[in-house]
Amino acid sequence: MFENRLTRRTALAGLAAASVAPAARAQDLIKASIALLRLSSSGPVFIALEKGWFKDAGVDLTIKDFTAATQVPLAIVSGDADFGTTAFTAGFYNLAAKGGLKVIAAQSAERPGFQLNVIAVTKAAWDAGVRSIKDLAGKRVAMTTAGSSMHYSIEMLARKFGVDAKTITMVPLQSLPNMAAAFKGGQVDAASFPITTYRQVEAEAGGHIIAYVGDEEPWQLGAVFTSPKTITERRPLVEKFITGYRRGAAAYSEAFGKRDNGKLVPGPNYDEMIGILSIALKQPPALVAAGLPFVDPEGRLDVGDIYKQVAFWQSSGQVAKDADPKSFIDLSFVQGHFNVPK
Repeated sequence: MFENRLTRRTALAGLAAASVAPAARAQDLIKASIALLRLSSSGPVFIALEKGWFKDAGVDLTIKDFTAATQVPLAIVSGDADFGTTAFTAGFYNLAAKGGLKVIAAQSAERPGFQLNVIAVTKAAWDAGVRSIKDLAGKRVAMTTAGSSMHYSIEMLARKFGVDAKTITMVPLQSLPNMAAAFKGGQVDAASFPITTYRQVEAEAGGHIIAYVGDEEPWQLGAVFTSPKTITERRPLVEKFITGYRRGAAAYSEAFGKRDNGKLVPGPNYDEMIGILSIALKQPPALVAAGLPFVDPEGRLDVGDIYKQVAFWQSSGQVAKDADPKSFIDLSFVQGHFNVPK
């Protein structure tokens, strides 16, 4: 089990060391862009931008917003953005296996105590006796798309609790608003929701959480990535970007990385950091705080888990059999990654 946070002393030491580097002059900044979704999992980027840490590292970074995880890697492959950060999907792995993407650092992860994504059932399903993952056999469960992180979460938990996933009718509804509408309207029995979305749905139509994904099955949810061409032709840019990103990740972890029995224990820079995210996400601080994922303070990946994900999608026929994670994970920009296969 990985540590869920960096100690305050270590995090502050890393920030202090980074802060002594002289800020790059405006004329020396390298322009770059990052594709992302405006979610709390992108928090290190928002924090580093607001604090000027990308510019300190020599990068004039701009954000390109997208609304679905599948769109972000496509922006990198097409050249519309230099960097991307979002959740892993089967589609991501197919693009990466074809040489379009390189994973260079960690984004968010599911970890115990971090209430990020949940499996929830409708009030009607609950009243009918659907009280656990084991009860989902024969039921309709909403998700965004086949091959998504939500799909993966449902499949993982089904396997853990001995449920044949083929007995679950997974309903791809393309977007969170569509899922919420189907849940509230009773067109599905359950859904894989971000906790912040679920809380809004619960307030309007009721429902019950039957599993917190991170508590049941920790996994590497997302990553930071770029194109192989960018690494080959603009490596100094990638190094500078990672310097800024890791400062953002350390500050994020310092503010939000501690949990006590599943409850967030605010760090010393909590108010400032939650304010930055509240503005970036256009959500009230309380709602942002309800769905803050684990982010490794140094950007380290659970590499072995990525191999596990690829193998799963290959077994279900959604990722090519010849996809090799070793070919699209670059471990050279961040040191100390976890579970690196020999």
